[in-house]
Amino acid sequence: MDEWDFIIVGGGAAGFFGAIACAENCSHARVLILEATPRILTKVKISGGGRCNVTHHQFDPKQLVRFYPRGQKELLGPFHKFQPKDTVNWFAEHGVELKVEEDGRMFPITNDSQTVINCLYDAAKNSGVTLRKNAMVQNISQTNSEFDITLKNSETLKAKYVLLATGSMPFGVKLAADLGHKLVSPVPSLFTFKMNHSLLQGLAGISFTQIRISLNFANNSFEYSQAGPCLVTHWGLSGPAVLKLSAFAARELHDSQYKANLNINWIYPLKTEQAIQKLEYCKCKSPKKKIINENPFSCVRRFWEAVLRECGIDENDLFAELTKKKLQDIANLLTNSNMLLMGKGEFKDEFVTAGGVAREEIDFRMMESKLTKGLFFAGEIIDVDGVTGGFNFQNAWTGAWLAGNTIATRLKELEN
Repeated sequence: MDEWDFIIVGGGAAGFFGAIACAENCSHARVLILEATPRILTKVKISGGGRCNVTHHQFDPKQLVRFYPRGQKELLGPFHKFQPKDTVNWFAEHGVELKVEEDGRMFPITNDSQTVINCLYDAAKNSGVTLRKNAMVQNISQTNSEFDITLKNSETLKAKYVLLATGSMPFGVKLAADLGHKLVSPVPSLFTFKMNHSLLQGLAGISFTQIRISLNFANNSFEYSQAGPCLVTHWGLSGPAVLKLSAFAARELHDSQYKANLNINWIYPLKTEQAIQKLEYCKCKSPKKKIINENPFSCVRRFWEAVLRECGIDENDLFAELTKKKLQDIANLLTNSNMLLMGKGEFKDEFVTAGGVAREEIDFRMMESKLTKGLFFAGEIIDVDGVTGGFNFQNAWTGAWLAGNTIATRLKELEN
């Protein structure tokens, strides 16, 4: 029977980082990564359109936790121990320099996710970590403070410590459930909105730098709002504001079968009264100009034409011909558009789920199970998820670092 100090189930970002953290801090540790498939670090490969959005340039833990719809309270302590600044330093020490983009996302300067994959693979290899692919774990049990790990081929391994870092893979959460852990049922997070509204017809490809979008449900008082960039697609709406809103309202949207009411301010932060004032100023200043040619909101022309069309205004109408009611209609549509959400799309680059092992059963100071001593968790297997922008990877780095260092410390104590 093969005996190991530390076995990691899952060859993704959290699995590799936890293995490296332990092996680099305890040189004699026997560390093994078990990956169920032939490939490792698959999410790292596709993240950020193939560039790998490693983390986010938010170095204040109190602000950082606000980007996590689930897990804000639990992550505050961990982020005081290992946060994005530490991630940047870690990769720099391992030969990968990160750069920050305007929106705060951080990528390797090579703009190639393979750089990150190579870094993690080399760091694991150089620190003595063993990797086994096509090693599906069927069962984990604990006897006399040691774990027996049974593989699909019936082989059994022994380990003093185990880290479950299987992401949202069903077999991973099943292993946790078989060890007595409560699971929060997974639901999709980070997805686009399917809509069919006359205002949006023919506008695919138009982007907005700043909108405010609110979401509410007919059967209860829940309301969620987000502000940020938005993109009109062939099927509805996408972009950071929509994706972030989908994450924070993931469970309510799932429960409502992705049917809800949306309210959109296309010219945020302007309010209706301010929009009316701008329109009245144009009417006073340029009464003889066609309204279609005089856009006081710097909207894309196609969108401005769609707004006027939706309000029943002819393209040849002059500002002088617009009634107070028509001005009010334009302002209302721009700042207070009501639409129906008809369903969801998927954010294919970095699909994330909300759900997993219940947070209350994990000690976030070290990422250890409160039910089974020696069992650790990191990454998306836990009911913690962040919005798009590098936050889910940061959760993985932080949790895995805490778990790996905790185990390294215990192994050194055992030797002494």
